Amino acid sequence: MKHKLFQPFTIRNVTLKNRIVMSPMCMYSSHEQDGKVQPFHLAHYESRAAGQAGLVMTEAASVLPEGRISHEDLGIWEDAHLDGLKRVNEGIHRHGAASAIQLAHAGRKANLQGEIFAPSAKAFNTSMKEPVEMSGKKIKETIEAFRQAAVRAEKAGFDIIELHGAHGYLINQFLSPLTNFRTDQYGGSRENRYLFLHEVIEAVKEVWSGPLFVRISGEEYHEEGNTMDDLIYFSTLMKAQGVDLIDVSSGGVVPASIKSYPGYQVTFAEQIKHGADVAAGAVGLITTGTQAEEILQNERADLIFIARAFLRNPYWPKQAADDLGYSLEGPSPYTRAW
Repeated sequence: MKHKLFQPFTIRNVTLKNRIVMSPMCMYSSHEQDGKVQPFHLAHYESRAAGQAGLVMTEAASVLPEGRISHEDLGIWEDAHLDGLKRVNEGIHRHGAASAIQLAHAGRKANLQGEIFAPSAKAFNTSMKEPVEMSGKKIKETIEAFRQAAVRAEKAGFDIIELHGAHGYLINQFLSPLTNFRTDQYGGSRENRYLFLHEVIEAVKEVWSGPLFVRISGEEYHEEGNTMDDLIYFSTLMKAQGVDLIDVSSGGVVPASIKSYPGYQVTFAEQIKHGADVAAGAVGLITTGTQAEEILQNERADLIFIARAFLRNPYWPKQAADDLGYSLEGPSPYTRAW
């Protein structure tokens, strides 16, 4: 049997050598609080590429200073960030992996000094700051910031862009009726709530011709939140706009108690993949090669996003290959142990 986990996967002009993706995970390690890459980031991302991930995706990079989750987030809001991001790409590409960057804005979940901005003036919880409701001008400035970030992503050498529309951050806040109480064209119906993401995608596409992913929350864990029918509707619109893959996570929109278990989010990816007829990425406590292979063989998703397991083991692809009895070629200096 051919193991799908180690088969190439082509998206537009980019071919991944296998279906294993290092999922974006915030590292909060830009210690100078200027959004710039630090030595930690260089080692962190290159080691996963050396470990034979097919695609290494960097953590959320904020398109504006006020869009950071924390002061230690990576940024891509100015050209001063380019040198560090270019070095990250050099390290990833050195090992035959493709690279992706997740463009993000935290909205009301920005834990920063100064004003923060969101679709509506409602705090995430009682311990977090109340945001300023975004004016029409602020919305346009933010959309332009995503466009400029895409320009920088290309200059830095990334192969793929992902827009962060999950986990209760800004794009998700516009999409969800739990966080969007606007009465203008950006609020109300699900068609209106999609408008902000629609305009971000169009702005990015003006300057970016490579593969485009969007991460969404496939479950909001609240009875008044978006349903799977809503999410398939949004995903169908994204596909029509030229989005190549929907990366499906869950939660983070409002405070919630989430029961997690192995593969607990895979069913969301499966429903969106088949409901919207779009490529999908699965994430969420996927820890073994056998588990990943099952997801692919049963056509529940097209790519496997590995998060915490990659933090524990930068060489997780080797572990997965051993689990499946597959001979995976590794870095030549490690041959004796590989």
